[in-house]
Amino acid sequence: MTHWSLLGRRVLAIGTSLAPLARGPLFGAAFELADLERLADLQPATVDLVLIDADAVDSGALGEAIVALAAMGAPPPTLMVGQRLATGLARAVMRMKHADVLEAPFTDEQLQAAIYSLLDGAASEPAGSSGQGSRCWAVLGAVGGAGATTIAIEIANALAGRTTKEHGVCLIDLHLADGAASAYLAAAPAMGLAQFGPAAERMDAALLAAFTTPISKGFDLLACPRDPLAFDQVSKEAVLRILEIACEAYEFVIIDMPRHRRPWTLEVLSGADEVLVISELTVPALLAARALSEEIETALPVGRKTRIVLNRLASRMFGPTPSTAEAERALERKTEASISSDWEAAAASVNLGGPISQYRPKSKIVRDVAVLIDRVLGVADRRAGWSRRAA
Repeated sequence: MTHWSLLGRRVLAIGTSLAPLARGPLFGAAFELADLERLADLQPATVDLVLIDADAVDSGALGEAIVALAAMGAPPPTLMVGQRLATGLARAVMRMKHADVLEAPFTDEQLQAAIYSLLDGAASEPAGSSGQGSRCWAVLGAVGGAGATTIAIEIANALAGRTTKEHGVCLIDLHLADGAASAYLAAAPAMGLAQFGPAAERMDAALLAAFTTPISKGFDLLACPRDPLAFDQVSKEAVLRILEIACEAYEFVIIDMPRHRRPWTLEVLSGADEVLVISELTVPALLAARALSEEIETALPVGRKTRIVLNRLASRMFGPTPSTAEAERALERKTEASISSDWEAAAASVNLGGPISQYRPKSKIVRDVAVLIDRVLGVADRRAGWSRRAA
């Protein structure tokens, strides 16, 4: 499952027997129940999904409606369900680009899987048909103090320098109780998620703009004011909804993730294109990075891999600090990149407020982050499971 939620998705359901779904597997969607004639009035881009109960309507009329729907310039994803699916109807539906059939009886999980697959397929249209997809990277530390927030900021700032879009990069600090990104950037946090509770469907692009703190050209921040109760007060739906809206609006979304698991952690990580685990070169940190990466990979879909980044790599000839080769033996895998230690540059950035490149553009950290970005962009493929549309 790669979409974060169905909140706000516009679903047109044909057949009164589908009504209970609005309170079950389709809870949170903008659910419209109608008869077959509604398809004749359907306009392009007015719904996100058409759901049809083939058992509830006349097969001849349904066949004509499907032909008309297929003739639409860009028909919405369509799922037809039923116990008596005529071969001709099924073939007519499957001729559409984003369409599927599901034989009853089916479970809620099977229905959701079919719907998510259709929505993902429609969202992965290339530029010019459904817009350019955004990229979402999640960054989290293997241990506290590993420098994950600093790396997330530098990644976001470097990507902003590569984009020409007004809404190029959004850094989202999900350390809801005690996030430091806004302090590091000398910015005022403006994201207020606690007030929405479960009514996250009310959140939209206009609200996103109100929550945004501009940092520099093409670089915006979404961060909550410090609040020790935030993790208890902010609903899972609100977190997932704000991420979904951000991924529709920005070319790149960088998420500064809390290390400890929250109710929404796995869904956020599943929705991200890349998961970067930041580790120091100490034995406890390396062991924690290995364990955390294994935990994440076990929970995510088969084949998804994290990328481990070694932070604060110092040149050494002698001493107890592990080398990169020794670190990789402890991790039992190759690392993605190494970020050099440059305490003076990092301290200047934190104390003055702003990215390291703003005060020390020639810092080894800036150079190494650029190498990391090049490596991830060079090998990152658009995962078939999840793609987002730019606004």
